[in-house]
Amino acid sequence: MRLTTRTNLAMRTLMFCAVNGDRIVRKHEIAEACNASENHLAQVVNTLAQRGFIETQRGRSGGLRLARNMDEIGVGEVLRTFEAVLPFVECLDGDNNTCPLCGACRFRDAIGAALEAFYSAMDAHSVGDLVRDNAALEHLLRLPGAPRIAICGAPGRARPAVAAELEA
Repeated sequence: MRLTTRTNLAMRTLMFCAVNGDRIVRKHEIAEACNASENHLAQVVNTLAQRGFIETQRGRSGGLRLARNMDEIGVGEVLRTFEAVLPFVECLDGDNNTCPLCGACRFRDAIGAALEAFYSAMDAHSVGDLVRDNAALEHLLRLPGAPRIAICGAPGRARPAVAAELEA
């Protein structure tokens, strides 16, 4: 199984916004930090905004930020948004299925069960789970000069090994 580039970029965008949750971030900042094309990112941002994951603000001081608390954005929900439109195998595509084995093949059922198990496992995680207490990720995504992340009223913490590197 392999996630599409759009799905991967959507998760990177949401994590970037969560790490920098104290401000509006700009598309070019995400593109630079996540090694992505701004044009490709624009398509992902548009879908994220349409589905209510982020809110965008136009204008000179515009940009984007999470539309919901990071703990309310489920990873499974994001993955379904970007992946569910693409059938994993041809026989799961109701409109374009030309497989002659469909009526007798059990592979379709096995794939369907595996996909449901995958999404169920992803449903157990939120964007908050991915970024909270993850000093290494914060080090990679925190914009320069921005204050450390504070989650649920607690000051941001870094693991001892990473904290020394961040202070250097």
